[in-house]
Amino acid sequence: MYSKVESQKLKREFWVSFADKYPRKWVLYDTKIKDFSFKFFVDNKKAQVLIDIEQRSAEKRTAYFEKLEALKTILDEEFIKDLVFEKEYVLESGKTISRIWVEKDGVGFSNRYHWDAIFDFFFEKMNALELFYLEYDEFIKDID
Repeated sequence: MYSKVESQKLKREFWVSFADKYPRKWVLYDTKIKDFSFKFFVDNKKAQVLIDIEQRSAEKRTAYFEKLEALKTILDEEFIKDLVFEKEYVLESGKTISRIWVEKDGVGFSNRYHWDAIFDFFFEKMNALELFYLEYDEFIKDID
C-alpha cells in the first residue's frame, strides 16, 4: 500500500513514462467543441480511453451523443471495437454527462509490470478515436 505522496509520485512517473514511450500531442481537450473531450483514465483495476460529453444543456449533450451513436457502426468496423455508449453517465460528483469508452480490465498504474500493456492500450485506442474524430469532426460539430 502506498502513501498519498508515494501514490502521487508513482502516478506522475507513470504519465511521464507514457509520454516518453509515445511522444506526441493528443487532441484531448482541443476538439473545438466546448465540454467535449477525449481522456485517459487509469486506476489500480483498469485503464480506459474515454470521450466525455459534458454540456450543461441536456439537449446539446444528447445531440452530440446521438451524432456519435449514428456513427457507431463505422466506429466499430473501421476504428475501434467494443466501445461502450452511455447516454446518461453519472459522475461521482453527481453530474450527469454522456460517456463513450473502451476499457482494459485487470491492469493498474501501481504495478509497473502493467505499464507497457496500459501504454500500448492507450496509444492504440486513443489514436483510433482521434483518427475517427478528425475524419468526422465536421459532421459531429454540426448539431444546429
